Amino acid sequence: MANDVQQFQVFAKPIGASCNLNCSYCYYLNKIKLYPESGNRIMNDDTLEQYIIQHIEAASASIIVFSWHGGEPTLLGIDYFKKIIQLQKKHQPANSRIINGIQTNGTLLNVEWCQFLAKENFTIGISIDGPEEIHDLFRRTPANQSSFNKTIRSIELLKKYKIIFEILCVVHHKNVEVPLHLYDFFRTLGAQYISFLPLVERRNGFITNESVSAEKYGRFLCAIFDEWKANDIGKIKIQIFEEAARTAFKQEHSLCIFRKTCGAVPVIEQNGDFYACDHFVDPAHLIGNIKSTSLSTMLNSSRQVAFGKDKWDSLPRYCLNCEVVEMCNGECPKNRFNKTPDGENGLNYLCIGYKIFFSHIQPFVNEIRNTYLNQKSL
Repeated sequence: MANDVQQFQVFAKPIGASCNLNCSYCYYLNKIKLYPESGNRIMNDDTLEQYIIQHIEAASASIIVFSWHGGEPTLLGIDYFKKIIQLQKKHQPANSRIINGIQTNGTLLNVEWCQFLAKENFTIGISIDGPEEIHDLFRRTPANQSSFNKTIRSIELLKKYKIIFEILCVVHHKNVEVPLHLYDFFRTLGAQYISFLPLVERRNGFITNESVSAEKYGRFLCAIFDEWKANDIGKIKIQIFEEAARTAFKQEHSLCIFRKTCGAVPVIEQNGDFYACDHFVDPAHLIGNIKSTSLSTMLNSSRQVAFGKDKWDSLPRYCLNCEVVEMCNGECPKNRFNKTPDGENGLNYLCIGYKIFFSHIQPFVNEIRNTYLNQKSL
């Protein structure tokens, strides 16, 4: 096998968009409408096994990574994930290692779940937006009840069972105002890995009031970076800081939104449908189904490759001439709906914020680069 880690990441959604929460900013809940005839909405055993076989076959690496998403994947229950492990072991190639990750709201995790997750070495992504008064603004149950305490309980259980977890925080119009309060809260939870996901949503062509301001998002990242640099280097990994630092070593970004091209993070829905990207799960971006076309074939199909290439090919001239383009590469195409100062289409809504942040972090990245080059020349 040529590489150590596979070059794609599938967001597998064996329960589709089904969820036990009703987060008001969730972009995936309405995807349930794509399958109105689906009574069960759970990936059946045959489809699940076919997916696992095809995923393993497509991985040109000794480390094979599965990412289980939803909706809320823990709604499937522990027995379903025990079945996943059995199927993976059944088809696992010699001299390979399989890693599983789950992205969850954490509200259903309990001791039994954590004993299983620890035994099978799962990594967990936990969605939490901050302290209770912030978290519960958007992340509530269908009955409009709080989800905070259950999420906190799950984090404490994950720590008790020594399960690696990453905090995924959606940054919106409220928590963007309190970056250090938010960061300090995550530190008190014992977070070692944090990702900040900016909320950018449109309704009827207009940005919602709940969406984050681009400029405020940039200032938010700068404030947390300064605190992290002063006190937490080597203790906490923050995804966007890690991505920026990769440019010091001329490494390709690991996060799809900052790569020059995308298309390596598709979605497999509960019936086996393959969509180009988690943010483009719609009929126009349905590439095929694993029951009739292999995962590898769809990953390398002309439509999927064109989808990925269009990210760079459609980048405005304004972006190509930007001094921090290698850090951003235009970010996610879903956010490219503004015009550049000279009137060209395709500018990312978050451009101002990213330019503020990446310019702020540039001296730090240059320092890393110089240190690396000096050590390399010794």
